[in-house]
Amino acid sequence: MLTLSNSAARRVFLDRHHLSGLPQGPGKGDDLLGLIENLGFVQLDSINTVARAHDLILFARRQRYRPKALKSLYEKDRALFEHWTHDAAVVPMSYYPYWHLRRQRDAERLRGHWRDGRRAGFEACFQSVLDQIKSDGPVCSADVGKDEKRGSGGWWDWHPSKTALEYLWRSGALCVVGREGFQKRYDLTERVLEQHLCDVSNAPDLDETIDWCCDQALDRLGFATHGELAAFWAHITPAEAQGWCKAELAAGRLEQIQITGVDGSVKMAYARPGLAEDPALDCAPTNRLRVLSPFDPALRDRKRAERLFGFDYRIEVFVPAAKRKYGYYVFPILQGERLVGRVDMKAFRDEDVLRVRALWPEGKVKWGTGRIAAFEAELERIKKLAGVSRVAFEDDWLR
Repeated sequence: MLTLSNSAARRVFLDRHHLSGLPQGPGKGDDLLGLIENLGFVQLDSINTVARAHDLILFARRQRYRPKALKSLYEKDRALFEHWTHDAAVVPMSYYPYWHLRRQRDAERLRGHWRDGRRAGFEACFQSVLDQIKSDGPVCSADVGKDEKRGSGGWWDWHPSKTALEYLWRSGALCVVGREGFQKRYDLTERVLEQHLCDVSNAPDLDETIDWCCDQALDRLGFATHGELAAFWAHITPAEAQGWCKAELAAGRLEQIQITGVDGSVKMAYARPGLAEDPALDCAPTNRLRVLSPFDPALRDRKRAERLFGFDYRIEVFVPAAKRKYGYYVFPILQGERLVGRVDMKAFRDEDVLRVRALWPEGKVKWGTGRIAAFEAELERIKKLAGVSRVAFEDDWLR
């Protein structure tokens, strides 16, 4: 049985997440779409302390990327659609048929869940919302249910027509066609997508969807447990993924291997036959330092990140300030095949400055003049994405 050392496992994993090479390429058009196809999806997030998550995810892999390139692919070219994986994400339009199962399951699950946990009456708003969009065109949540009581604005307190919008989107009657600021705009699916994508009679069945989900997830992870395969797209259950793995193993299309964690422990995983000859094993990642989004796909699975890299990360957005260990929104720092630190920083655009509040070296990683210079060079690149022209360091920033 093949056993990957911890270093070898990191190399394969980082290669599959496009974090091994230099962040080169135009970062727009077909190049950007190809990158998103290779990643599978890009998670969306509204927090903009430095840059929004989706923008930093793409910037970490394409230094020349700018947000307008993603907006153009999504809203103008219709090369992407928005839906859910483990969270809201933009996904290549060519994958849309494989979201049929997700839309079906969301329709069943959310109807009961939201009926119990949200304001009553959202189901009665379905037709009025659809009629309004049909006559008036794309709408935001502020455009519907104007006579309904507004709550705090949190997802738990949407007004009924806003809940109806979200349900109709998640279940397939509507598509999100873009965002104003970060507010979604919804339109009728049949007005947005080509007819063959709207025709559910052509949609993959359950077995085809399970096969696609597991096969595509494994391509993007390099190696995985059945639970990790199920979690990648979050369409199928762990039991469905486990059944697929057993069948593929029996057919000789999968093999079991052992992955060595940073602490020396060994964990079983599935991989394609021939991983021992993978070129990534002999290719050390670039020493280029880069700041990652907390929602980077390489770090989405916190347990795996801790097992492979020894990186224990918890986002503290919802932790009271007095109880935070690091900060509100702290960015991991990758260099080579190691996570070498985490930084608390924020762009103050009214002051035209990116302020570095604190940086914590990871474990026993030394931060000498060379690594500090590499970090400063990365900040010079990031400030363009953040929309400011200078960087400032607070006293005692290096902890």
